[in-house]
This record gives sequence, C-alpha cells and structure tokens, in this order.
Amino acid sequence: MANRILIVDDEKNIIKGIKFSLEQDGFDVTVANDGEEALAVAKAGTFDLIVLDVMLPKLDGLEVCQSVREFSDTPIIMLTAKSEDMDKIMGLEYGADDYLTKPFNILELKARIRAILRRSGKGGIKAQAGKGAYSVRGLEIEVDSRRVNISGKEVNLTAKEFDLLELLMENAERVYTREELLNTVWGYDYPGDVRTVDVHVRRLREKIEDAPSDPKYIHTKWGVGYYFK
Repeated sequence: MANRILIVDDEKNIIKGIKFSLEQDGFDVTVANDGEEALAVAKAGTFDLIVLDVMLPKLDGLEVCQSVREFSDTPIIMLTAKSEDMDKIMGLEYGADDYLTKPFNILELKARIRAILRRSGKGGIKAQAGKGAYSVRGLEIEVDSRRVNISGKEVNLTAKEFDLLELLMENAERVYTREELLNTVWGYDYPGDVRTVDVHVRRLREKIEDAPSDPKYIHTKWGVGYYFK
C-alpha cells in the first residue's frame, strides 16, 4: 500500500511540482492550500507524513503543526524561508520532525521523506526503494556517499550529474522527458530550459560511457527524452 503524504503550501507551482514528483515515486498525495484546510484534512484522514509550509493564509504552518500534535504523531517536515532561522527553531519546538529551506531540490525533499518514513517504520516498498547503492554492468553508485565507480575506478561527477544519474538508475527503463528531468532534478522554480538537460546528459555520458556516441547506460528515446537501460 502506498504511503500517504499531505502537502500543504499556498504556492500552486510548488504544490504541482512536489505532487508530480512524489506520485512518480508511487506515493499517494493529498494537497491543501491554507492552514485551515490543512488542519481539516489532517483530522479527516490518515497520513504517513505531512510536508507543511510555514507561511500560510488563515493559519500559519506553526499553528497547524502545534494543532496536529494535539491529535496525531504523524511526521512533519516544515518548509521555511531561507533566512528565517526562528521559523526552523519554532517548528521543531512545536513538534516538527525536520525542516527544509526554500528553494530546495526535490530529490533532497524525497530523501528526507524516505529517511523519516524508514525511522518511523512506515516506509513502504516505494519509500524504501533507495537501498544505498546501485550496480549495473560495472557502473556502481553509492547514494549516501555520492560516489560513482566505473569498473572499480572512481569517477567525479558534479552534484547535478549525480542527481541525474541516480534518478535514471533508480527508475531504470522509465523514459523521462526533458521537462520532467528539469522539474525533478533542477527544481520547480529553475529558470533554465530543457537544453540544460541535454548538456548534462552529454557531460555525464562523457564520464561514464566507453563510447558516448554509442551509450550502453543512458539512452535517448528520440522525440521523447532519456532513460537508463
């Protein structure tokens, strides 16, 4: 059974990006756009985790967090403004389990969600999909240490190259459009365009493929996007 996640934010683009990415990983996602709605939804349903923005209309995230803690121990990840350290402190004091500052990488949010679900014993099959390492035909990546080896020799990747490779390996054979990769790896508010994806795929192939023009790992689905074979 899929883990149920409640996402609370009043910014529609953020909601859309998080919801899309989590549903791609098999989570059952419910959304709320203000504090009062979030509290009502949390009381009416059963959730495995709540992602809760601090800045909300009607009731702010700190009030919602405090109220949820009166009837539920559901794990909560607070989303805070980059400079508002007090929000982070207050969120933890009001019962939040973790916090993430905006803007954030969606892969980091998913990693936080999986870690909390594992600790709480609620991690389903999809939530625990990351096993710490992947190995395919001489290509090995270690997720926690973010190290990559080809036939036993370490390869240095940039942060985005690693994120891109991890996503494709974790979802082998799934074809991602350039837009999906841009949204998932670079984030919902990234100002770049899809050519960014093409450049990173090219550089990644140059580092991990014996023959970048005839790849054995990262393949192109012409007219669609990329996938890991």
